[in-house]
Amino acid sequence: MTTQRNKLRADVDFRILRLLQDNPEMSQRELAKAVGLSTGGIHYVLNALLDKGLLKIENSTTTKDKRRYAYVLTRRGMAAKADLTTRFLVRKMADYEILKAEIDEVIDEVCEDLTDTEMAELKAVLKDCLNDSDLRL
Repeated sequence: MTTQRNKLRADVDFRILRLLQDNPEMSQRELAKAVGLSTGGIHYVLNALLDKGLLKIENSTTTKDKRRYAYVLTRRGMAAKADLTTRFLVRKMADYEILKAEIDEVIDEVCEDLTDTEMAELKAVLKDCLNDSDLRL
């Protein structure tokens, strides 16, 4: 059984591996900001990913600052990222379906007492909202 904590850990691992695949020279501070963790939290997660063999550390090649490192995904890290990506998408699609069902339920509740004119106005407003976003109902 997957706990909420394990799901959050998997999401953090996925986001870090995804970011580092494209930007291996991101600093821990930059990673922390992008993922929404403290710098200490990122340090802990990076060490765990290093211990699992998903990342390796290399010296930075683009800066003269020898204190900078590049966190490079290993083959094992790339395979783990692919697996985490699949599980992330499955979880997010399930979340989307639940949210969509709840939205449909609320719309039905709101619409049951509307007149035809009010219903047309609501549809126009919702259509404008959807056109302004990437959402599809």
